[in-house]
Amino acid sequence: MNQTKQLRKMIAPFERNDKTASVRQLLNTIPPFILLWIAAYASLQVSYALTLLLSALAAGFLIRSFIIFHDCCHGSFFRSRKANDALGTLLGILTLFPYEQWKHSHNIHHAGSGNLERRGTGDMWLLTVKEYKEASAWTKLRYRIYRNPFVLFVIGPIALILITYRFNEKGARLKERRNTWLTNAGIAVLYSLLIWAIGWQSFLLVQLPVFWISGAAGIWLFYVQHQFEDSYFEHEEEWDYVKAAVEGSSFYKLPALLQWLTGNIGYHHVHHLSPRVPNYHLQQAHEAAPPLEHATTITLLTSLKSLRFNLWDDERRQFVTFREGIRRAAEPPLRSTGRPA
Repeated sequence: MNQTKQLRKMIAPFERNDKTASVRQLLNTIPPFILLWIAAYASLQVSYALTLLLSALAAGFLIRSFIIFHDCCHGSFFRSRKANDALGTLLGILTLFPYEQWKHSHNIHHAGSGNLERRGTGDMWLLTVKEYKEASAWTKLRYRIYRNPFVLFVIGPIALILITYRFNEKGARLKERRNTWLTNAGIAVLYSLLIWAIGWQSFLLVQLPVFWISGAAGIWLFYVQHQFEDSYFEHEEEWDYVKAAVEGSSFYKLPALLQWLTGNIGYHHVHHLSPRVPNYHLQQAHEAAPPLEHATTITLLTSLKSLRFNLWDDERRQFVTFREGIRRAAEPPLRSTGRPA
């Protein structure tokens, strides 16, 4: 039995959703988020420091809400497709992500993650050392700006989540376009009601930190899940789905509370191996498949190193800094042995 079939067999028992577990997760996610948001508003009369603390906690539950939204996109949260679509659309209004649009781009990401010929949809902008060397001065400047941590994690939530996702991509299907319009309308109604009820100043004082903290944390999670030193990227002819999942997706080992708030998404290698596994089964699936012990493990501390990685060295198969990439671009090409020609 080859590796693919062996891993599939080990993971298969966890690809079934559990209606009770799904409903329980909804109950321990959405009501706490709403209560924390209300508490943050009430705390404005006490101390804004307390408001920020409560907003940060609410942001954690908003991230957990997004993980449920994410499972709905993969059809893994409920057995019914209609139930997944309905819940996903509602959570899309809450998290500001249009369900059909995000589902489409994210499924493309899964189908070609780690494939150098399939970059550009549902993933982060990545250039190889060779591509960066041959790029125009304008492209290099845009890429450096894009890769700047301030741009990624401070401006990123506003530019990507608040603005970009309000529009449909060119050529989007009618169903996708309608869902984006519905999501935008739902956000407008929800925010209008809140502003009417508590005033725009109070609304912004609570919602802005909730939005920014959850948005920045979400972008960070997506970043470290594939941007680590010895990740996996190959060209079409050599690309392998299982290797891309196990070697190209990290096992982000988080403290228990953060693991719970992020819906076990740190087990990203399992998720890429089988998107049908609901988030509440990811840890069990990992533990049931001994070969997955070899997945790249990163922690909160070691994940910070990924901020230095900006270019993919296609010859040495590893991420490098801009400085290392420029230096290596000037070196002679490597032979298959890894030594200079």
